[in-house]
Amino acid sequence: MFTTIGVVGMGYVGLTLTAALARKGYVVHGADAQPAVVESLASGHPHIFEPGVEEICTEHVGKTIFVGETLPSRGVEVAVISVSTPVDPATRTPNLTNLAAAARQVAACCDPQTLVVVRSTVPIGTSRRIVLPELLAAWGSARLVMAPERTIQGQALRELVELPQVVGGLDEASLAAGTAFFSGLAKQIVPVSSLEAAEMIKLANNCHTDLIYAYGNEIALIAERHGLDPLEVIRSANLDYPRPDLCKPGYVGGGCLSKDPYIMIDSAGEREPFLVGRARELNERLPVHVAEAVVEMLRRARGGTAGTRLAVLGWAYKGWPPTDDMRGTPIASMMPVFDRAGITVLGHDPMVTDDVIRDYGGEPVSLDKAFGDSDGVLVINDHPDYRALTVSEVLGEARRPAFVYDSWRVIDEAEVRAAGVHYVGLGYLPAGGAGPETGSSMEVPA
Repeated sequence: MFTTIGVVGMGYVGLTLTAALARKGYVVHGADAQPAVVESLASGHPHIFEPGVEEICTEHVGKTIFVGETLPSRGVEVAVISVSTPVDPATRTPNLTNLAAAARQVAACCDPQTLVVVRSTVPIGTSRRIVLPELLAAWGSARLVMAPERTIQGQALRELVELPQVVGGLDEASLAAGTAFFSGLAKQIVPVSSLEAAEMIKLANNCHTDLIYAYGNEIALIAERHGLDPLEVIRSANLDYPRPDLCKPGYVGGGCLSKDPYIMIDSAGEREPFLVGRARELNERLPVHVAEAVVEMLRRARGGTAGTRLAVLGWAYKGWPPTDDMRGTPIASMMPVFDRAGITVLGHDPMVTDDVIRDYGGEPVSLDKAFGDSDGVLVINDHPDYRALTVSEVLGEARRPAFVYDSWRVIDEAEVRAAGVHYVGLGYLPAGGAGPETGSSMEVPA
C-alpha cells in the first residue's frame, strides 16, 4: 500500500493529480523548478485555475501537501514525473530537457524500490530511452510505468477518478505496482503491454480529437464558399444517423492539442503521417482566416481599418469548461493580423486578467464598453457569460458595432439582427457579412 507520493512538475497535470491524491488521503510532496510556483503553492494559493483545486490546497497544504523545489531525500514511495514537454515553435520538435532533468532528480532523491511514473506526454519510446537510463545509472534496477494524463480542463478532479487510467510497465513487477497505485485513485485501470503502448494511447486520443475538429472546420469552410449554414449541415447530417457524429467547427487550442500532434509526427520518424500534420495545419490556420475575414468586414463597414476598434470576447483558448489557460489561444495568431491593419483591439474575458489581455496587445474593457465602443465584435470562446448575454442590454445607443462575428454561435442571432447589427459566424456569412467574394477563402499550406 502506497501512502507517500512525490510529484515532479506542478503545472496543470501535476497540480491536479496532487489535489486528487490529497483528497484520497495520500501525503503528497510536490516539486517545481520555478520559485514563484513553489512560493504560491506553499502558501496555499494555486497558480492555475481548476474547479476544486483551491479548496483542496487551502485544506491540505502544510498538512498532507508539501511543496518545494525538489523532492525530499527519503520517504517517497511513488515518484510521478509530470513536467512539460514543449514543442519548439520553429522546428516543431519536442524538447525533452525537462523530462531528463526530472528523471535525474528522482534518481538522486529516491531509491530502486520507488515506483517511477511518467505522466508527461512524450514521443513513443521516450520513457525507455530518456527516463530509464537515468534510473539505471543511479540504481542498477528500476520500477517504471507510463500512465498518461487524459483529463479535460474544468473537469480534471472528477475525470482523474472516473476516466479509465491506462498503465504500461517496464516489466510485470512494474505494471503490478503501477496498477496497485492507480487503483487507489481511479475506478478503472487499463493495463497495457508496454511503456510504448501507453505513450501512444495518449497521442492517439489527442490526435484523433484534433482530426475530428479539423473535419468540422473543413465542413464550415466549404459551406462558407457556398453560402450555406454549416451548423444546419452538421446537425442535419447527424440527426438519427448511426455513424460517427460530425463535430461543430471551432478553434482548437490548449496545452495538449496544440503540441501533441507534433509529438506524434516526431514519433513516426521518417514516415510522416498522412493526416495528423494536415489537420493541425488547418486548425492553426483557422484563427488567421477568421482574423482576415474580420479585417475585411471592418474595411467594408467603415471604409478602411486604420483607427477602427474591434472588441474581442474570450481570450482563453476555450470558454467551456471555463479556464484562464492561454496556451494555444486563437488570439495569439489573430493579433498580428489586426496590428497590421491598424485596428485597436478591446479585450474581455471573465477568466483572464486585465494584465494578460494587455500582454497580448489588447485594451481591457467591460462587456457594455465592448459593444458600445467598438466598430465590430468578435466572440472567440463560448464562456457561459457570453451565452447568457442579452444583446439589447449591452448595445450602446450612440454607437453600435457594424457586426458581431460569433465564432461559436452562442449569442442570439435574431436579437443581434433586430438591433440592426450584422451577424456572422464560422463558415456562416449570410447577407451583410463578408461573403465569398471578399477573398477570405482559407488556404492550408501544401
